[in-house]
Amino acid sequence: MDPVRVWLIPVDVPPQAVADCWSTLDEGERVRARELESPRKRQRFAIAHGALRILAGRELDAPPEALTWIPGPHGKPELAPPWSGLHTSLSHSGEMIAAAVSTDRPVGVDVQQLVPGLDIGALSARFFGPDEAAYVAAGGDARERADRFAHLWARKEAAAKAIGGRLWPNLGMVVHGREVVDCAEPSNSLRVADIPAPANYRAAVALRLDAPFAVTSALWPNDVSDSSPPSRSPYAADRG
Repeated sequence: MDPVRVWLIPVDVPPQAVADCWSTLDEGERVRARELESPRKRQRFAIAHGALRILAGRELDAPPEALTWIPGPHGKPELAPPWSGLHTSLSHSGEMIAAAVSTDRPVGVDVQQLVPGLDIGALSARFFGPDEAAYVAAGGDARERADRFAHLWARKEAAAKAIGGRLWPNLGMVVHGREVVDCAEPSNSLRVADIPAPANYRAAVALRLDAPFAVTSALWPNDVSDSSPPSRSPYAADRG
């Protein structure tokens, strides 16, 4: 099976990890970080982009600070040559970041925080098809409905990122209870898997094409000093 690795990264990491992330950013990323209006947003940006550089550099056996990303056809960043054989994806929500790398197929990852107080029923009816909106509405209480909504949204976002497309044209794709998902773009199919996430979050990863893949997930920087890769468990079936 094709391998894909996913890391979940809190915005609050140890000081050394913060310093490591800042040190790997290129000048353009540092400018973008400094332009953000709050220290919290600056740290989230630095941790997200720095950690992705560190993790991609480990996969490529390349200096993280030397890597370069360029915009793809729909704006999704892609590694530039000579590193373009590695596919990456990045997401953040609330206080959590998700990063993914794949050596074989385009990848998309997404993490979603459960947000209390939203009108989940109205949002589901607006953005999801009838069956998925009914699935969300059938949740036993407000928390379960929010969990179901975040679950579906993460899967849709991950799938859209895997094809390098925009989310809005692909919100109608059916992701509930499916391993293989058809997208709005012609001749595109994907395989989607849920990723274990901390309480109050949902996460998912998708790879382009419908062949099975083996997904490994870990926390970062907990594994940063471990030179061996995390244990890998083959993805066999969707958990819902």
